[in-house]
Amino acid sequence: MTNCNNLYLESSLIQTIYFLSHKKENIDVLVQLCLEGKPSAQLEIYNRYYKAMYNTSLRIVKDRAEAEDVMQESFLNAFTKLHTFKQEVTFGAWLKRIVVNNSIYHYRKQQKKNEVDLDDVIYKVEDNDGVVSDHVFTELKAQKVMETMKMLKNNYRVSLTLHLIEGYDYEEISKIMDISYSNCRTTISRAKESLRKKLITA
Repeated sequence: MTNCNNLYLESSLIQTIYFLSHKKENIDVLVQLCLEGKPSAQLEIYNRYYKAMYNTSLRIVKDRAEAEDVMQESFLNAFTKLHTFKQEVTFGAWLKRIVVNNSIYHYRKQQKKNEVDLDDVIYKVEDNDGVVSDHVFTELKAQKVMETMKMLKNNYRVSLTLHLIEGYDYEEISKIMDISYSNCRTTISRAKESLRKKLITA
């Protein structure tokens, strides 16, 4: 009986490993099928990535309906210009960049509707990087940090989302948010300080 159980577990493990490796490799096949105009391949890619892309957008636009629109629009953009995907990065990273760019665009458009320019709320001061070290955030529960980040000013929330959660560096964030490199570093530094104070008093 023990041998049978071991054989069963081994067989299940092999099947699981095969499925996971096949699924990972299959994205290249799916992309090629999409280029050939196969709707089923587009649906499979959508089902595989839509939750993560929706969450990425939601962290920036902070509105569920708008995040849904951004996510749908981003998939449409991706499928339309799939021929530009050169596989220099993973497909997921390429798609996420489209989602982030679209989310920032919608965010800035909403700011203009509210007659608030993103640049007007960014401090024009010298860089003050190093006020708060990143380890402060890693020592706190992720959920508490995420909830507290929602309380930050919009430009702080967006810049920290891009930096701490999405993993973009200062240069990338400055381009995405259309601000100078110096302002980007200053904004993120002040955003960290603001977040730290809110976490302490929470």
